[in-house]
Amino acid sequence: METETKTRTVVKERVLRHAPGKVWRALTQKHLIEEWLMRSDFKPEIGHRFDLEAEWGKVSCEVLAVEPLKTLSYSWAAHGLESVVTWTLAESATGTHLRMEQSGFGPGQDQAYHGATAGWTQFLDRLEEVIADLDKGDGQ
Repeated sequence: METETKTRTVVKERVLRHAPGKVWRALTQKHLIEEWLMRSDFKPEIGHRFDLEAEWGKVSCEVLAVEPLKTLSYSWAAHGLESVVTWTLAESATGTHLRMEQSGFGPGQDQAYHGATAGWTQFLDRLEEVIADLDKGDGQ
C-alpha cells in the first residue's frame, strides 16, 4: 500500500561559474525565462499565478516562495501532474551552486517523471547559455 502513495522527485544540480545575482536574473526575469524555459508572464511575487507555454501545451503555476538570490518555488500543474519546482542558489568559491527540485510525481506518472528528468537537463543547459550571454552583455 505504501508504494501506491509514494511520490518521486527530480533533482538536478549544477555548479555555475556565475554570481548568484546573474543566475537569479535568469530565473526571475520574464524575457530571460522565455529564452531558456518557455513563454511566460512570470513575476517573482508570492501568490502570482502565471502560465508557461510551449508548442506542446501550457503549465499553470503559482509562485509559492521568493527569497531573492536564495530560493524560488512555484507550483507546476500540467497534464494531470500537480508538482512543485524549487530552485535553491548558494554562493560557491567559483560562482553559484544551483539546485532544481521538482517534487510530486505520483504513482502512474512514470512518463511525466522521465520526461521531466530529461527535460530539466535540456532546460538547465539552455539556462547556462543564457547566463553566459548575460556576461557578454554587461561586461562582467
